[in-house]
Amino acid sequence: MRKLPSHVEYVIIGGGIIGLSIAYHLTQLGHRDVLLLERDQLASGTTWHAAGLVTQLRANENMAKLAQYSAELFRDLEKLTGQATGFRQSGSITVAATTARLEELKRGASMGRSFGLEVEMIDAAEAKRRVPLLDVSDILGAAWIASDGMTNPIDTTRAFAAGARQGGATILERTPVTRIAVENGRFTGVETAEGIVRAEKAVICTGMWSRSVGADLNWTIPLHAAEHFYVVTESIPDLPHNLPTIRDMDARFYAKADAGKLLVGFFEPDGKPWGMEGIAQDFSFDSLPEDFDHIEPYLSAAIERMPALANVGLQLNFNGPESFTPDNRFLLGPAPEITGLYTATGFNSCGIESSGGAGKVMAEWMSKGQPSNDFWEMDVRRAMPFQRNRKYLYDRTIEAVGNLWVLHYPHKSAKTARNVRLSPLHDRLAQAGANFGEIAGWERVQWFGAPGSPTSSHGTFGRDDWFRLSGEEHEATRSGVALFDQTSFAHLLVQGKDALALLQRLSTNDVDVPLGRIVYTPWLNERGGMESDVTIARTGEDEFLVVTAAVQRIRDLAWLKIHAKGAGHVSVADVSSGYTTLSVMGPRSRDLLKRVSPADFSDDAFRFATSREIEIGYGLAMAFRMTFVGELGWELHIPVEQALGIYDALVAAGQDLGVRHAGYVALNSLRLEAGYRDWGSDVGDEDTPLQSGLGFTIAWDKGSDFIGRFALETQRGQMPRRRLVHLAAPQAAPLIFGTEPVWRNGALVGYLRSAGFGHTVGCGIGMGYLHSDTGVSAEWLSKGDFEIEIAGERHAAMATLRPLFDAKRTRVKGEWLKTEDLIHPELRAAMSKARP
Repeated sequence: MRKLPSHVEYVIIGGGIIGLSIAYHLTQLGHRDVLLLERDQLASGTTWHAAGLVTQLRANENMAKLAQYSAELFRDLEKLTGQATGFRQSGSITVAATTARLEELKRGASMGRSFGLEVEMIDAAEAKRRVPLLDVSDILGAAWIASDGMTNPIDTTRAFAAGARQGGATILERTPVTRIAVENGRFTGVETAEGIVRAEKAVICTGMWSRSVGADLNWTIPLHAAEHFYVVTESIPDLPHNLPTIRDMDARFYAKADAGKLLVGFFEPDGKPWGMEGIAQDFSFDSLPEDFDHIEPYLSAAIERMPALANVGLQLNFNGPESFTPDNRFLLGPAPEITGLYTATGFNSCGIESSGGAGKVMAEWMSKGQPSNDFWEMDVRRAMPFQRNRKYLYDRTIEAVGNLWVLHYPHKSAKTARNVRLSPLHDRLAQAGANFGEIAGWERVQWFGAPGSPTSSHGTFGRDDWFRLSGEEHEATRSGVALFDQTSFAHLLVQGKDALALLQRLSTNDVDVPLGRIVYTPWLNERGGMESDVTIARTGEDEFLVVTAAVQRIRDLAWLKIHAKGAGHVSVADVSSGYTTLSVMGPRSRDLLKRVSPADFSDDAFRFATSREIEIGYGLAMAFRMTFVGELGWELHIPVEQALGIYDALVAAGQDLGVRHAGYVALNSLRLEAGYRDWGSDVGDEDTPLQSGLGFTIAWDKGSDFIGRFALETQRGQMPRRRLVHLAAPQAAPLIFGTEPVWRNGALVGYLRSAGFGHTVGCGIGMGYLHSDTGVSAEWLSKGDFEIEIAGERHAAMATLRPLFDAKRTRVKGEWLKTEDLIHPELRAAMSKARP
């Protein structure tokens, strides 16, 4: 007779493939005190009806690595556990019938190469040879991945369960968790009908129920179930057992061999959300009603691509729920303000292929307190509180199903569930021709078109209108003055007599500065990685205003609150909704501000990295002399109710100065030229300041210790073997957007973390971490022949440790030198050679 333990180290809530993978990997790390509780039977939620595809090329490196690890583990799991999985590596083929899709596949193949995934681009004839049932009359090319495959979801789940039990874990079915207990911000245990289990840590792996589980704890785990459709044909004579998986993303279908039949599934552009009013706890091994009319257009497209389907009947028309997240990224990691509680959910119909990697990551995260790598793009702490709103999730899920396979153009945003968070300036900016994107719910300007012109939600891979318009904004910022609406910034107020001590403990830089000074500083974890980078203004003797990026708001707020608990007399408040931020940037920014404010903006009176309250228009604003574009400029942090008046005053006063509105695409290209790092792209929680070129932010001799110092001390004075480097492709015609591989003397040495077009320097530029066993030094860079691979083609590149534009920050200081003289001399010479 089973007995519920009274205390364990780890509790896993949910017995799908993800929860069981975590249990297995915890035991592989040597943990024996592991309890998994499943409300019904193992795999009974959504795991059992998954198609079981194992696809390794994903949107970014870390998501791909989860799938790569899973494929490697599936290959050996039967030997390790004694339970068959049904895994076989039959390869996959993804066809392209449009030039845009072909370019996306080529760019994806290059990205995959940068982290060890072999993706071969093949022509239509080779695609036909590999998969004879394809009609390739309109195919322009295809991507072939030999190591892709498929597995049996239920058998693979059983293998994880067998391995977990062998490792000492306890797995109890039909034991639903009725309550997750939290005391003083810390997870303490779970309640079941059979009693209470006290525990140190727990992970929520409840799939499509996770939103409501989190909401009961005031935690946002944003996902929503949607109907997912596939059909299974009758037997097809002579269908190869090892038929590769087939994908036609434009036609919205995939197909795989299934015991002599074909399983054909769909990711339609307009999905069908399900379970809006809640999902019954006893929903197990259930399917949803058929809807042939809904899938008929995509089944017809599949028949056109594979004509043999026209002569085969359907044995099964299946519809079952899968959960999707607003941005199609997984939800992994810790609860922001509940110590010891984690989640692993929201796998967007990719849970089987990611299960091995996700289980390993979460086991390490729970065991060590931090992930093995930077998994920010999947970190649940990116979720904003409003995103657990069910109407929002319902509407976004309609689009999220199809977003898995849409063309992933640069700067692309979702179309549904928009206008959630609006700047007070939104309508003014829309009238001025703004093309808006969305991040963390904020409507942010990507670029401006002519007033009244059609808007677009994304760019393209080519030099179309978005490129020209953002380039004009870039040039206006370098030559005149531009206005950037940055209201999405988060503002966190830290107060109390121990506020300074707290911030000194968190910050590498010295925050004990005079009133009115501003400090840029990283916040580190114990291994020296950058948990965040923030700007801190000292606004009082015991008061500081922390300004951080929109996506980091919840993460940074939680970081502050967690460390404030034992820091004495200190309070932390999110005051973001009280501010509008309007940045005035460019060599004529001082001229514009002097027209609307009596404040003294001279260098002597208003030094760089200082803040002052100024009169402006009819209102007041806190002005920071700061920049993220490498030009003279000020950030104006304005009370929301005064924002429109101040904005109108600036626009009216700047007409004869040629004041220009500018968006975030120009902001990105400007900051890349100037060498400013972007957290989440160029720096993250596995990158140290010494690797990232931010050693100047470390106050080694300040009078207080800081988190991560010991890890930095071990790197201090050593040549980094991994280092963030500036790169440029002077002669490359194709645009670069990030993830492109970097080669040195024919060897792969890294890839671009972020990239864009430098309109001032005249070519594609980016930043990426390069690797060398002997150290990434200036000499190592100078002696290498570098190339950047773009869509399968390599282009000559230069690499340097110095910013490509104005390395001495003369423009920031208000000094005016000729633009050409500020371009990196090596790049200037290369560009001269490249010109006809």
